[in-house]
Amino acid sequence: MAHSQTHNSFNDAHLLVVDDDDRIRDLLDRYLSKNGFRISTAADAQTARRLMSGLTFDLLVLDVMMPGEDGFALTKSLREVDNVPIILLTAKNEPGERIEGLSLGADDYLAKPFEPEELVLRIKSILKRQAARPRQHKIRFGAFVFDVERQMLEHAGQRMHLTTGETALLTTLSNRAGQPVSRQALAEHINAKSERAVDVQVTRLRRKLEDKPAKPEFLITVRNRGYCLQAEPVDA
Repeated sequence: MAHSQTHNSFNDAHLLVVDDDDRIRDLLDRYLSKNGFRISTAADAQTARRLMSGLTFDLLVLDVMMPGEDGFALTKSLREVDNVPIILLTAKNEPGERIEGLSLGADDYLAKPFEPEELVLRIKSILKRQAARPRQHKIRFGAFVFDVERQMLEHAGQRMHLTTGETALLTTLSNRAGQPVSRQALAEHINAKSERAVDVQVTRLRRKLEDKPAKPEFLITVRNRGYCLQAEPVDA
């Protein structure tokens, strides 16, 4: 998933608020919208994943204490495939919990009850840091160039057709180019029903990318680790 935040205004930043408390979710939806952000909401991790498989978000606000998959587990899972900024919300202000959340890859942490204004300041601070960081939008492997931002693949300058599933897979692997991504993480992130479904998608994508799909050069299998896309950033 690519995240474009190269502007000084935050009016087009798209945030995902994930909280099982309807009251807090509605409050944050109203308050953050009033402050110029575009907002999507989810009541649980499963809904959040579904939204993320089809939309790009600039930042996530995650409640820690959710039934089913909690905010810690979702943060840990997302960090295997995505660098989207995450702010964790929790009813507990235990230092140990704060440290755990940050060690799992969260960018910030806010204990309930909190002032919505403080959350807005923290969101703006993170987005400002993101904007200052140079982003790599294109990667190259062989004669292929993949534009992560536009989700467009070209081969020797010619645009190639990818299915929705192939695009999701290539985007996810591109965000972790050169690093193995587990089949479980890929299944969750591309909304595949099983790890076997990921294998099928990988096989299909290899047929489009590899001269010899049985001996892949780019989309390789890393034993006991998952799949890895061998690619380099395209110099700006």
